[in-house]
Amino acid sequence: MNELNLIQKICVYAIPVLFAITLHEAAHAYAAMRLGDRTAHQLGRLSLNPIRHVDPVGTVLLPLICLALGNFLFGWAKPVPVDFRNLRHPLRDMVWVAAAGPAANLIMAIGWILLFKLAVSNPGNYFAAPLAYMAEAGVSINVSLLVLNLLPIPPLDGGRIAVGLLPRSLSTPLAALEPYGMFILIGLMVTGLLTYIMQPLFAITLGFLSLII
Repeated sequence: MNELNLIQKICVYAIPVLFAITLHEAAHAYAAMRLGDRTAHQLGRLSLNPIRHVDPVGTVLLPLICLALGNFLFGWAKPVPVDFRNLRHPLRDMVWVAAAGPAANLIMAIGWILLFKLAVSNPGNYFAAPLAYMAEAGVSINVSLLVLNLLPIPPLDGGRIAVGLLPRSLSTPLAALEPYGMFILIGLMVTGLLTYIMQPLFAITLGFLSLII
């Protein structure tokens, strides 16, 4: 995709990014509602309307900077509000609510891989090249979000999953990091360590998906 200029890349990535963040957050809201907490539903976050989930910095500005710099494309949406006290089994159900977002990205990544294979198998079709570019972007953004969100840093989904699964002696100090989680993440990003961490995980995940599909 290096042959595309910035404007073309924005056009190619716009739809996959909106799908990725919207379905990720809607999946959290749906899982929470099914498991007993209707907070997100009552606040209108159980929605496929991207506007309800877009964060100006995490969904717009940061991905644009990543595209311009040629870095891994990552960002975030407005977090879905979940009152874990309302869940029927708070500790256990927190894991399922947290896992729902990355699971949505995994499903979307698989769908985009299938679309990419469809596009490259019909090179003579007028829409084949645009679809291939968009599908490639869809795979990239969803695998990136999957890997990023599964890092065991609260309040990322991986941190919440770890807190729910680890014994109390480990989960308690990990949960205490949540107020500082975004600062840790930004620090990793600014120092370049986040890319260093994500690159092999991205490659392994993409390789595994390509192998099984």
